[in-house]
Amino acid sequence: MDQLILFILLGLGPGALYAGLAQSLVLTHRGSGIINVSAGAMAMWGAYTFYGLREGHLLLPFFYPDLGGPLGVAPAFVLAVLLSAALGALIDVAVFKWLRKSAPLAKLVASVGLLLTIQALIVLRFGGTGQTAPPVLAGGSIQVFGGTVPVVRLEVMAIAVAAGVALTLAYRYTRFGLATRAAQEDEAEAMMSGLSPRRLSLLNTTFASALAGVVGILVAPMTQLDPITLALAVVPALGAALIARFTSFTVAAFAGLGMGALQSVALYLQTLEWFPKSKGLPMPGLPDVLFFVVIAAALMWRGKSLPDRGSHIEPRLPPAPAPQRIARPTAIGVAIGVVALLVLPFDLRQGFINTLIAVIACLSLVVLTGYVGQVSLAQFAFAGLSGLVVSKLGIHLGLGLPWAPLLGIAAAALFGLVDVLPAMRVRGVHLAILTLAAAVALQNFGFHNPSWGASGLGSPVSPPVFFGINLGPSGSFPLGGGHPPSALFGLVCLAVTALMCVAVANLRRSGLGQRMLAVRSSERAAAAAGISVPGIKVTAFVMSAFIMGIVGVLTAYNFGSVDPANFGIVNTLVLIALAYLGGISVIKGAVIGGMLMSGGVAATIMEDYIGLPADYLLLFAGISLILTVTTTPGGIALAHRRTRLKDEPAPTSADHTGGGTGSGSGAPGTSAAVVEVAR
Repeated sequence: MDQLILFILLGLGPGALYAGLAQSLVLTHRGSGIINVSAGAMAMWGAYTFYGLREGHLLLPFFYPDLGGPLGVAPAFVLAVLLSAALGALIDVAVFKWLRKSAPLAKLVASVGLLLTIQALIVLRFGGTGQTAPPVLAGGSIQVFGGTVPVVRLEVMAIAVAAGVALTLAYRYTRFGLATRAAQEDEAEAMMSGLSPRRLSLLNTTFASALAGVVGILVAPMTQLDPITLALAVVPALGAALIARFTSFTVAAFAGLGMGALQSVALYLQTLEWFPKSKGLPMPGLPDVLFFVVIAAALMWRGKSLPDRGSHIEPRLPPAPAPQRIARPTAIGVAIGVVALLVLPFDLRQGFINTLIAVIACLSLVVLTGYVGQVSLAQFAFAGLSGLVVSKLGIHLGLGLPWAPLLGIAAAALFGLVDVLPAMRVRGVHLAILTLAAAVALQNFGFHNPSWGASGLGSPVSPPVFFGINLGPSGSFPLGGGHPPSALFGLVCLAVTALMCVAVANLRRSGLGQRMLAVRSSERAAAAAGISVPGIKVTAFVMSAFIMGIVGVLTAYNFGSVDPANFGIVNTLVLIALAYLGGISVIKGAVIGGMLMSGGVAATIMEDYIGLPADYLLLFAGISLILTVTTTPGGIALAHRRTRLKDEPAPTSADHTGGGTGSGSGAPGTSAAVVEVAR
């Protein structure tokens, strides 16, 4: 028991980070109605800013002036917090200000763009390797329960609790706090009372960013300072904020500390002899699995009691026009693809194959986000699971085509079903939170597991052989130059891509597609028309995971192994960014997004022929996503269209009833789908 209590005390350090980020999430949500998944990146920015000041450099976007020497701890801390607050003010003015009338999912996606942008700036300045963060608080330790507990962990816990109490009192008794609560509950009435929701949003986002910077600076010395660790600390913080219903600072503080204690207890259990091991080593990723369970339980417990920001504005996602022609564009695209695979040099041929696979990945978001208005942050986790199944079945059972790919795709679809079921009672934004937690859990608990994962150099994949013909990248083919990758493998990818494009286009024109658009437009109206809203959501998630299963199979065969680095959460974030940039709701947008993906044709040209470093792709993806969501929600594919398409009926007054349901989003004319289905 003494050891257990000792580990709980040791967990107060990371718990303080989760508590601080959870309070930052509550602050941002109260002020602007945005669930800011970039809160961890803001904490990372504060920690790196403090690190740079202690090294004698000022960290500003694209500008790193030399200060002539390192600053002391106190001035460096104060300046880093002020710069963190300035970052929050800049984000609110440049991004959040333009999203007041946007759908909640669009706001969430914009915060994903912020995460990518901040992460890219850090990578470009400091690289992807970890740094040793300089300490701020005093050192020392105390002896309790037969062990040693660093004093700094108790200090950051006390700061997190004090911040929760102070924020609670401030938002309950001060005029500013009461004004923020009024604007959160009903923005229209707050404006009629003379309050400025814009000013309140600016102040709250500034305070939230400053708070995230403080906890990042204080806790970074207990963790590795790198572009991933602090950024993904937002996952348990989101769990704590969900428990607090994005309203209570004190509940968020204690829930965050509890998440840290839970993580530490999981590490303690791994030290016990009876606890399951993986090849003699502690089971990796157990805390992430527990975080996923907590978030799923919080969503099931809170359910529809989770709040929305009060507003009478009906937000809408980009339009999803039905394809007018399918056969002719497909034939032209296939013909161009065949010629490209046969005449391009091997490096561009590899880039073209990567583009084809990326197009399929973008199609999974067209189905899920473009047609149903949901967002998944676990897309490449589904793909990685599919590829891992193909690898293990080939290695241990000798299964190849067609059984291994079919079982891999089925596994991805099944995991998509398991992932989405716990959150059927909540809205699209909260579903995205659940999938983010699932992606991190599967990455650390599944892919990095020595027994069944793909740790180390990756899990090898047997080449796809069908009737004695090697269809993989290493197979022989008389045309295409003979240099790997084989043009035959490219033709297989081209055929699969064309088939999926046709399938997704036909889905949009089908009765199921109409019901999907009805759910995206208004869940209440769709339910009133007799549509099973949970059934449509589950169907969309399973279909999207099924498509990503195909991506996983092709990726595994393409690289000859399953490397966890190819299926990380950052890959999914970049996928969402480029899919939105291309056009999240149309097939053409998926093609454009696939061309821009890392390793694709455009990236290959930029890296090999222009000489632009690959790290700039992350920055491009983040900035492009922000600009797309705030200025051109339809993306490149629909930039030439008016918001309301000529061939779709204008929404009637009935379109604006029940607007706060579901994802809180719709598309012009999609409420007509509700009427059509009702008939």
